[in-house]
Amino acid sequence: MNDTPLSAVPDPDAIPAALPESAQPLVTPRSAAQRGPRLLERIGGRAAIERIVEAFYVRVEADAELRPLFPADLASGREKQALFLEQWLGGEPRYSERFGHPRLRIRHFPFVIDERLVGRWLRHMGEAFRAVGVGEQELAEVFVDLGPLARHMVNAGQDVPRTPTGDVFLT
Repeated sequence: MNDTPLSAVPDPDAIPAALPESAQPLVTPRSAAQRGPRLLERIGGRAAIERIVEAFYVRVEADAELRPLFPADLASGREKQALFLEQWLGGEPRYSERFGHPRLRIRHFPFVIDERLVGRWLRHMGEAFRAVGVGEQELAEVFVDLGPLARHMVNAGQDVPRTPTGDVFLT
């Protein structure tokens, strides 16, 4: 097969409703507990997550379609993204200690998110992981779960509360 493990990351210009058989991930989805701390360590730990988040936000700032979904000051978003990714990849629960349960879908309700924006987000995140030297096996392990999680944020055309949650602690 000549597809890379990240072939499941959709092209933002052509997001299929369902991925073709050849583009299915090479690893099966797992829970956060199954990912465990070893994946975070293999990626490079907290320091690598901080570099990934920085590389991701450089791409977001340059993306005319995605950038409007983010606040003018990206510092808080960078911090939350790093805390969340570290926890999600099996690290310390620093995100939950500060903000409560992630409840990502609820936290993203204020933003109208469609499939195209999710594709752009996934592409930038994948590029950020690669830019800091994360290996293809680790990338595949991350994106087999991150892809469906990101797609779960799609809420365009849905009647959801659009009031921002801010930094409220959610349970």
